[in-house]
Amino acid sequence: MTAFRSALFFVLLQTWTLILGTLYLPLLLAGERAVSAAASFWIRGVFILLKVTCGLSWEVRGTVPQGAALVASKHQSTLETFAFFLMLGSPAVILKKELLKIPIFGWYLGKTGAIAIDRAAGTKALKEMVKGAEAAAAAGRPVLIFPEGHRMDVGAAPDYHTGIAMLYGALGQACVPVALNTGCFWGRGSFAKKPGRAIIEFLEPIPAGMDRKAFMVELQARIEGATGRLVAEAVGISA
Repeated sequence: MTAFRSALFFVLLQTWTLILGTLYLPLLLAGERAVSAAASFWIRGVFILLKVTCGLSWEVRGTVPQGAALVASKHQSTLETFAFFLMLGSPAVILKKELLKIPIFGWYLGKTGAIAIDRAAGTKALKEMVKGAEAAAAAGRPVLIFPEGHRMDVGAAPDYHTGIAMLYGALGQACVPVALNTGCFWGRGSFAKKPGRAIIEFLEPIPAGMDRKAFMVELQARIEGATGRLVAEAVGISA
């Protein structure tokens, strides 16, 4: 049954994306605000399809930051990528440049004010990331980064990169860690979407001004500890 429901969701998602992607084409000439509003409508439709076809929904815990903020999140699923857009109000998401090349999806993604970096560019990419984040913060927008750089399998050894420490130091802002268990329901590279209620939890902010190495240790400890708790909760419910 899970396979059938997941296949149905896939077909409906592609149809929904194709229809709105075509209708939205004139918006590629419009500003960021119009594209972001249109993207929000598309995402809400995706979550309705996910709930109706697969029985999968999501819940937010903790305090969602408003306005300019540095948010560092665990990354296990496509689900939180969509959810953050709704929760944070069109954040400046740090992502790999290759995503902008995806037909339809990438076209609009590039119009939402995302900070796209070329990972092969090394130090230059990090400087561009910081510059983009500073511009977003100055405009009062939240900056969202996945410190491990990509989706991780549930239970995989953590792999935090130092780019988050650069942002933390450059922006001079508190950092809001985020833990989740979304991969228990919609895993990396998995076609199956399992029924249940995924959790995305905003943790207590890490104050600005910490030594970068100490900050990295604290960030990883908070996110991994809370993520482990949420994964155990998901496993307990499914059992």
